Amino acid sequence: QVQLVESGGGLVQAGGSLRLSCAASGRTFSSSAMGWFRQAPGKEREFVAVISSGNRTYYTGSVKGRFTISRDNAKNTLYLQMNSLKPEDTAVYYCAARSLGLIGVGEWEYSYWGQGTQVTVSS
Repeated sequence: QVQLVESGGGLVQAGGSLRLSCAASGRTFSSSAMGWFRQAPGKEREFVAVISSGNRTYYTGSVKGRFTISRDNAKNTLYLQMNSLKPEDTAVYYCAARSLGLIGVGEWEYSYWGQGTQVTVSS
């Protein structure tokens, strides 16, 4: 079983930065691909970024060049550095873990989810 706990969300002005963290329990963190998803009010949850067990990364187009996903296997922690934030980045952000180490972009590919952390970007 894997438990995921996100932190680091908050209120920030447009153009600002936030770093989200996701602390993972369990012994399989280093062998799991880890992803970030987000859900804005009234919208479906969408893929944001993923990092494989081999540290390959992939981003959705709207955040490419602004967000950076990384992991620290020694600390069992996943990060999402978000720069140049825009009001349209406002959402609840979720981290998720795959049972496999390969990159995946669909929600159905992830077995474990955190409770989410709110990010609000004001204009």
